[in-house]
Amino acid sequence: MHENSAIGTKTASQITEDSRCQGSSADQDLLRDLVTANHILHDQGVVDAFGHVSVRHDKHPDRFLLARNMAPALVGIEDIVEFDLDGEPLNAAGRAVYLERFIHGQIYRARPDVIAVVHSHSPTVVPFSVVKKTPFRAVCHMAGFIGTGTPNFDIRDVAGDGTDLLITSNDLGKALAKTLGDKVVVLMRGHGSTVVAGSLKKAVYRAVYTEVNARTQAEASRLGEVTFLSEAESVTTSNSIETQVFRAWDFWKQKAAAATAAIF
Repeated sequence: MHENSAIGTKTASQITEDSRCQGSSADQDLLRDLVTANHILHDQGVVDAFGHVSVRHDKHPDRFLLARNMAPALVGIEDIVEFDLDGEPLNAAGRAVYLERFIHGQIYRARPDVIAVVHSHSPTVVPFSVVKKTPFRAVCHMAGFIGTGTPNFDIRDVAGDGTDLLITSNDLGKALAKTLGDKVVVLMRGHGSTVVAGSLKKAVYRAVYTEVNARTQAEASRLGEVTFLSEAESVTTSNSIETQVFRAWDFWKQKAAAATAAIF
């Protein structure tokens, strides 16, 4: 689909590393779905040139799959890299990788139930990460998974003042995973959010509707006092609506394919 831009030639250690990974390739359908997830998230306005989505390896739960360092809309199957949970690439072959891969590895380590992770800077979510008196809560049935309160990670609490707000180490990744706890969405002050799920398609759904809920909550707040979903409503709507994730995935996949074809 597009040129695979390896950086330089492989060193002896990289060749050995690639050989070590032979025979452990993830399922091709999973790889294709991960490519599709990147394209959907771009087409739905959750990511732009930045942001990323990963999935836990289907054969090795102590590994995950994530694109090399590139814009999500441009990701092809040849761009997927395998990582261990410390964020070390196992078959990058010299290609640059995302600075914030530690978000993914440490969440997978802390949460065995998580199969996919989306990190984004979706534009309407970011404001909720910096306003202390306005909690981010579920306001519509399509976003019941958000529940009645969303944790907010402030990197200053861990690394002090003067950071670039990025999760660029395992220690920061562990701190983010701790803040996420058993929730499915964590805000990141002045940065964005991270969304998790027990499947790749559900993670994409949740990332899209996290942004939709943010737009809806922001708009409703301008009109007056907001009636949020209760805890019981959040659970019931989530259990019901998320059985229909395939409908959104199938539609978004077709729409994103047309948009991707236009790019190339």
